[in-house]
Amino acid sequence: MKFNGNKEAGILFVGDILFWAAALWLTLLVRYQEFPGEDVFVSHIQPFGIIFIVWALIFFIASLYNRQTILSRSQLPTTLLNTQVVNSVVAVLFFYFIPYFGITPKINLFIDLAFSFALVLIWRLYISDILLRGRKIKALIVGEGKEVDEIVENVHNSTQARMGLVRVSSETDVADKVKEHVPQIVILDLHNENLKRFSSDLYSLLFSRIVFVDIHDVYEGLFGRVALSYLDENWFLEHMQEPYRIAYSWAKRGMDVVIALVLGLVSLLLYPIVYVAIKLEDGGALFIKQERLGEGGRPISITKFRSMTGIDVGDEALQSKQKVTKVGAFLRVTRLDELPQLWNVLKGDLSLIGPRPEIPALARHYKEEIPYYDLRHLIRPGLSGWAQIYHDNHPHHGSDVEATKEKLSYDFYYIKNRGIIADLKIALKTLKTLFSRSGV
Repeated sequence: MKFNGNKEAGILFVGDILFWAAALWLTLLVRYQEFPGEDVFVSHIQPFGIIFIVWALIFFIASLYNRQTILSRSQLPTTLLNTQVVNSVVAVLFFYFIPYFGITPKINLFIDLAFSFALVLIWRLYISDILLRGRKIKALIVGEGKEVDEIVENVHNSTQARMGLVRVSSETDVADKVKEHVPQIVILDLHNENLKRFSSDLYSLLFSRIVFVDIHDVYEGLFGRVALSYLDENWFLEHMQEPYRIAYSWAKRGMDVVIALVLGLVSLLLYPIVYVAIKLEDGGALFIKQERLGEGGRPISITKFRSMTGIDVGDEALQSKQKVTKVGAFLRVTRLDELPQLWNVLKGDLSLIGPRPEIPALARHYKEEIPYYDLRHLIRPGLSGWAQIYHDNHPHHGSDVEATKEKLSYDFYYIKNRGIIADLKIALKTLKTLFSRSGV
């Protein structure tokens, strides 16, 4: 049977529904300590069936049925967990604000959410592979450059990729190559000038049901960052517009205020302990203030617990004469040194989630060296961001243009894709880091 992306999406959709139903059956079995009878199961499957359809829609919004599930699945567990958080909120609102089904399953809902996540994760990671084994996708990638090299290397070295990838140059007759290899997916740069002469031939191939995928989308799906070499002014005009995110921006600001206020008040209990520890070690100040750039590139002042022997203002020469204190090392590893920044969140200088604010002097330097660098200041910076949790080679204080370029590719990815799902993913990864006591 010939394979295409729609069939895989259909198989995944049917499997999701079946495993959600299986999770409900297991929930009733565990809850009532007996095999659920027909009456009990039917009374639950009717309202839960509606929930399952809504969950599938949320999965669709979270890109769990699109081509990224074909090209890369390394981030699947995290994506499923983040999406399940949203599904949980939807289920709670459904049962407690639409009481027309005669049941308000408090414990049952909690158990079902746990079973649903576990079963769908197993289904997506293992069982679907068995069903789809032998359905390897034939793909053609057109182009040159570092980013194309990265994509090819990633697919060839990945044990999870169900794709046979052939690479051809954009200088060749791409239409002929497509006819020669008969791929099911063609990955190309839709803005490549070399390909415009083949546009009519490629257009005619649409009737052969070949799926054309923009190389930018593939790169982002595989690596969680944008390819800086593909960026131009049109890209920013297309992806950096704010109006359609107004509701998200309001909701995010509301969550920032509520969460920062609660955590800020709770964190006050730790201030005396940190104060005593710092005073006992060197008798210095409890707080430091650092200048950073906020939204729109305006200067802001952020507050931290002092972790060095002097005042760390981000100056490389000054920092070389300072040392991290023993208390400071602990504060940094546990991120406790950043607790006072919760008050910056309340003020509106920072968000809980967003690109980390940069030192003004370094930002001026990077603006001269890196195209479009200042556009990272289009949104409010945050306590934790996409680059902070996914970028391994962080430039700490000192100027490092190459590392900052790579970091910027993660920042732009977040700015383009920012939303509730992305913020939840960052929050969960940050909590994991905090609990493991490892700083970034």
